[in-house]
Amino acid sequence: MNYIFWCDILGTIVFAISGVLLASKKEMDPIGALVLGVITAIGGGTIRDIILNNGPIFWITDSTDLWVAIITSLFTMLIIRYCSIDMYPKWLLPILDAIGLAVFVGIGVNKAAACDVNGLIMICMGVLTGVGGGILRDVLARDIPMVFRTDIYATACLIGGAVHVTCYLCLGLALETANLLGIIVTLTIRLFAIYLHLKLPTVHTKK
Repeated sequence: MNYIFWCDILGTIVFAISGVLLASKKEMDPIGALVLGVITAIGGGTIRDIILNNGPIFWITDSTDLWVAIITSLFTMLIIRYCSIDMYPKWLLPILDAIGLAVFVGIGVNKAAACDVNGLIMICMGVLTGVGGGILRDVLARDIPMVFRTDIYATACLIGGAVHVTCYLCLGLALETANLLGIIVTLTIRLFAIYLHLKLPTVHTKK
């Protein structure tokens, strides 16, 4: 499962970068940027472990993700301060974000499965792990969370998580195989949404 570990690290890096970029847009100080970057990276998993009462929170048991989030946030602040971020292609961050999102959903479902909860809770924990950090980031920055907008983001997590759980509980596949299939589905949906600029319809009343 080494690919899961490295994809998890990649997701942590990308989510931390997104938090610092939003902090820069909001003109926060370095402490605010650091907090926003770290919360974005580890917030979803933290909420998941608290809800599941799953022993010590994951970054307390193994601080790798926490250190990665801190170092990435600091490094991103230096780049923003002294270099131009326009030198990187605009499509790179969304693609990496999609990879991290898909892996985080899979990790969330696996963590819930280890706690012997039902399939619905497994899906919810997968989605929460994927989008929880972004929700915390946007709320702290006083923005409408991206998952509440029309982007196909949480929807990709729901479908990918459902595939993961269905393959594991209903089809009897090994958890590792179900995990990989869920990741592929989440990633594929998110990438297609990015490439084709797909949006969900808004909910509004007739005037």
